[in-house]
Amino acid sequence: MVHHTPPDRLNTTFAALSDPTRRRVVQRLAEGDPLTATELAAELPITRQAVSKHLVALAEAGLVAQERVGREIRYTLSARPMSEAATWMAEVGAEWDDRLAALREHLAARRRSQS
Repeated sequence: MVHHTPPDRLNTTFAALSDPTRRRVVQRLAEGDPLTATELAAELPITRQAVSKHLVALAEAGLVAQERVGREIRYTLSARPMSEAATWMAEVGAEWDDRLAALREHLAARRRSQS
C-alpha cells in the first residue's frame, strides 16, 4: 500500500487529537466561524490560558490556522491534516476488510471440504 502522508505528520496529527479537550476545540472550530481563545474558553470548562496551550499544540500539528484581526487572534480549522488522517484510516480499514474477507473465504472453503 502507498501512503502519501509522511508517518511523522500522521503521528503529530494523532498525538494532537489524542486529547479530548483538543478534540472539542477542533469540533467547535469545525462548526463555522473563526474564534478567539477567549470565545473558545467561554464554551469549555477550562481557562483561556489552557485553551491557548491547546491551540498551540493544534497549530503545531497543522490542525488550526491563526489570523490576526486587529488585536485579536482568530483560529480556524485546517482540514488537510484531518483529511490525511481519515485517508490513512480508510486505507488501513480497507486492508483489514480484505484480510477478513480472505479469512472468511478460507474458513468457508475448509468447512465445505470437511463436509
